[in-house]
Amino acid sequence: MSEIGFQLYGTHENEPESRILTAGPVSVTLQDGNLRTLRFHGHEVLRAISFLVRDKDWGTCAAEITDLAADGAPDGFSISYRARFTAPDGANLDCDIAISGAADSLTFAADCISDADFETARAGFAVLHPVIGVAGQPVTVTHADGSVEQARWPEAIEPWQPFKEISAITHGVAPGIEATTRFEGDVFEMEDQRNWTDGSYKTYVRPLARPWPYKVEKGKAFSQRIAVTMQAAADARPAASAGDAITLKLTPTEIKLPEIGVGLRPECLADEQGSLSPLKTIGAKHLIAHFDPVAGHGLTALQGYAEIAKASGLKVTLELAVPCRRPLNEEFAEFAAQVKQAGLPLDTLFVCPSVDRQSTPPGSQWPECPPLEDIYAAARAAFPATRLGGGMMSYFTELNRKRVPGDLVDYVSHCTNPIVHAADDLSVMQTFEALRYVIRSTRAIYGDKPYRIGPSTIAMRQNPYGSTTKDNPGLKRIPMANIDPRHNGQFGAAWTLAYAATVAPAGLEVLALSTLAESFGLVAGEDEPVAKGELRPLTHVIARLGALAGESWYQVETSRPDAVLGLGVAGRVLLANITPANQRVALGRKARAITMLGIDAHEIVEADMLDLGPYGCAEIVFN
Repeated sequence: MSEIGFQLYGTHENEPESRILTAGPVSVTLQDGNLRTLRFHGHEVLRAISFLVRDKDWGTCAAEITDLAADGAPDGFSISYRARFTAPDGANLDCDIAISGAADSLTFAADCISDADFETARAGFAVLHPVIGVAGQPVTVTHADGSVEQARWPEAIEPWQPFKEISAITHGVAPGIEATTRFEGDVFEMEDQRNWTDGSYKTYVRPLARPWPYKVEKGKAFSQRIAVTMQAAADARPAASAGDAITLKLTPTEIKLPEIGVGLRPECLADEQGSLSPLKTIGAKHLIAHFDPVAGHGLTALQGYAEIAKASGLKVTLELAVPCRRPLNEEFAEFAAQVKQAGLPLDTLFVCPSVDRQSTPPGSQWPECPPLEDIYAAARAAFPATRLGGGMMSYFTELNRKRVPGDLVDYVSHCTNPIVHAADDLSVMQTFEALRYVIRSTRAIYGDKPYRIGPSTIAMRQNPYGSTTKDNPGLKRIPMANIDPRHNGQFGAAWTLAYAATVAPAGLEVLALSTLAESFGLVAGEDEPVAKGELRPLTHVIARLGALAGESWYQVETSRPDAVLGLGVAGRVLLANITPANQRVALGRKARAITMLGIDAHEIVEADMLDLGPYGCAEIVFN
């Protein structure tokens, strides 16, 4: 990868090459052997069709592709190849893949066999329907028994599967355009992937109610097939072109922008204690201090947090994973004594049962756990003068499935992570389409209860869906990784600003989009786009957000929310380009000054047009 690419992504790894396949009004992108962005007359029909193999911890087994053959003509195309998926224990699943497309149809078939017992959480097709233009709209679901259900796509995020036993889905793509997707070879069901901030509804093979991981037996062949047919009425219109310049519409509101929080972790204490100056730089108001007794965290961690709190003067939230292994009053009395001994002043205490950090999928048995009412009562008794928060240390998914009693806590909180299912650049930036539904759904559940989010970062700090996060020493783009190089580049800055813009309507109390140090933090380490010890590009964005905390939010609507997102206050706007292409923005009036944020930091004086480079971020000040 070029030096410019390294500055954008923080890695020298290139994304896989892609190829656009066309057949009349049908177009689709082939990448890594799977299909993305199926369009008909320019309208998005499906976000993806993928044949995926997960290991026992839901990590993705990458496909080794051989014998690739392609044939294309104006009215059709065909692709074939062999894919080998290798499990961590060395077992192989070999699949013969055949893809074909015509002017009104597409098929994707897989014939597979393993050379040993292959342990997997899932092996088979996943089909993604888009969210934009689909949520809340009519859908026809044909079930495996032949029955037909007339329904609507979920508007609020469904905690459980909206549809099961699926053999076909028919939905409206655009006025006058309809598509039917058929599923063959196994039992399929749908989950609302917005739970994980994926911008899609996913129809996948093998119901979650069945045990996992499971084994694909050695030498036992299986086949699956996806078939899509599309039709357009005579008066159906093709999708509009993107246009020349992106326009902005600013609307004042009474919603206040949140204060900025920063995460602390015991394993990073030494680096955190030596990296306090960025806290002032970004205008942070809160420290979110993680504390997990089951992981061995004790008095030393609390004393380290107390030193940071004293040096910084910031408010402290103790993020407590409650073991629930002894009587709750005993556990909380011990925590309170340790906090007092450490001299750690608490502004708030956020509690979550340790077992609730792991996902309980649909159909699974919930782990033993005391009632949340009892946990909160014990917390109140031990910390009577401290505000109490409840929710999930993990993600909205878990909060949506196990909804805490909001009337018993002073605020609710959760995190999100954009690389649970996919880690390519496009998928990560498409998560904002779902994040807007996450905050709407949380507000629908908890009303105007004070609400916090974070620490949320591109990298995954804990894995609710397996035994561990994935190590990433090669700095690649992989799901569930505990290090993501894009956090270090301009991509991370754009993601951070777009995240803040997307959650602004929620009226959050606190937003945390980083930790203080190391791989989730504010300061660069070795071999990064900026020198070791310098501020990462996202830190400059968070500093601008910190400066706006408490001000009234101006909604910034862009004509291309798939390309540029932003937020504003009176006389000032922050914009992020969430694409790898240059984007031209018409500001609508002359700006007094524009400051580019991140890698290519510079200022522009008096302009009414703005050219945002790949993943560029800007602060625009008007007269």
